[in-house]
Amino acid sequence: MLEFVWWWAWFLLPIPFLFYFFVPEKDVGTAIHLPRLPEQGEYKQPNKRINIGLLSVAWLLLISALARPVWYGDPVDIQPEHRDMMLVVDLSGSMAEEDMKTENGDFVDRLTAVKKVVSDFIDERKGDRLGLVLFGDHAYLQTPLTFDRKTVEEQLDRTVLGLVGQMTAMGEGLGLATKTFIESNAPQRTIILLSDGGNTAGVLEPLEAAQLAKDNNAKIYTIGIGAGEMQVRGFFGNQTVNTARDLDEKTLTEIATMTGGQYFRARNADELAQIYQTIDQLEPITQATQTWRPHEEWFRYPLMGYLFFFFIIVGVRKRHG
Repeated sequence: MLEFVWWWAWFLLPIPFLFYFFVPEKDVGTAIHLPRLPEQGEYKQPNKRINIGLLSVAWLLLISALARPVWYGDPVDIQPEHRDMMLVVDLSGSMAEEDMKTENGDFVDRLTAVKKVVSDFIDERKGDRLGLVLFGDHAYLQTPLTFDRKTVEEQLDRTVLGLVGQMTAMGEGLGLATKTFIESNAPQRTIILLSDGGNTAGVLEPLEAAQLAKDNNAKIYTIGIGAGEMQVRGFFGNQTVNTARDLDEKTLTEIATMTGGQYFRARNADELAQIYQTIDQLEPITQATQTWRPHEEWFRYPLMGYLFFFFIIVGVRKRHG
């Protein structure tokens, strides 16, 4: 929306027109007529209408610049106090296990279920700074802390199995997430760890990483993923297998308890979605907001137009002078 900050400048607009109509013209005396000027072109009187038109446009542009036009964008709500939240996602080979049952009864691999649920969770975290850490053989910072939730969601969606190895460096994942909080001034720091196994790689033990998070005032919510015991069809008929046999629930529980968080167990896609809804309620988004309107000064545009017409007028007068 365009607004004129110094709107009172528009009252100056009729001044030259008042002078033109109400102030009498100055008597310049009787013109001298010469029959012929040798070796000179005939003098042409400049078109009075064109001259007045150019002067009028130039004056209008000058007043427009003086009124200081400013373009205001749509209001943007910002939170004066934000939460820093790191999403730490297991990307080991076991995440390819197709044991996550969806609403329509189909089974999808664990990573696919995580992408869908976590993407919905990211959409709801308006006002939080989010970051993404992936861990397999080692941990990697995929997305630093940012208010750009769309970028975090896109980075998560682009992850593929085997991208960071087949093992589970859970401790490194927690340690790297905690490291991102070192220079943070956010009053609330939260880590959400999702894994389907136990720590099998890395140089940092999970409980040591949890202690580092606690020392940095970070709360950790842990989620264990895997269907557990289920019937699968084999060569000799149906068999009962435990797809979550490698899940280290004890360590995940200790990590959450140590930092004041909570441990959750997800056996299917619906339970995983409910868990993230619960975390969303446990870590509510701050309601304190400030409104900021982006704006841009536009006075330079009419000022440039005025200078353009000014030089045209000067040129016309020199030509006929």
